[in-house]
Amino acid sequence: MTAARPVHTQRYSRGAILFHWTIAAFVLVNLWIGLVGGSMAAHKAIGITVLVLTLGRIGWRIGHAPPLLPAGIPAWERMVATATHLLFYALLLIVPLSGWAMVSGATRRPLEWFGLFPIPYLPIPPAVADLGHEAHEVVGFAMAGLVALHVAAALRHHFLLRDGVLLRMVPGRRTTR
Repeated sequence: MTAARPVHTQRYSRGAILFHWTIAAFVLVNLWIGLVGGSMAAHKAIGITVLVLTLGRIGWRIGHAPPLLPAGIPAWERMVATATHLLFYALLLIVPLSGWAMVSGATRRPLEWFGLFPIPYLPIPPAVADLGHEAHEVVGFAMAGLVALHVAAALRHHFLLRDGVLLRMVPGRRTTR
């Protein structure tokens, strides 16, 4: 076991924490529905919700810088963390957009937001909708893998490195340890 690194006390903003955990919960539910089965109507509505929340999160992120990583984190690990976060943002846009493209094809499967109102179809040709179907499956599996990597990294920081990185995103905490 390595020596504990200095604890980093800077936290994410409340808005960033709210976006993170809300989107995380929706993504986990949708991964479950997509991989195991469940209501496709809910899957589609959750996907559109993730897309809208991600756009909000990106807007929030533009105006609110994240806390710095602890000084002891090696450069390679900082690059991996940055790349992982950028890939998350990309997948949080691509996964729902590819699903929306898929249902916008010639078959025109119903698309409503939790039965409250219809969501317009994307104006795309059937060939693009077919591509959306293939892409949705591939990027969905990529999202599942990235989620697993992210959780493993967070647990590594908390239990092995004990550097306070995970605690910066825990809701309801005033300070880190």
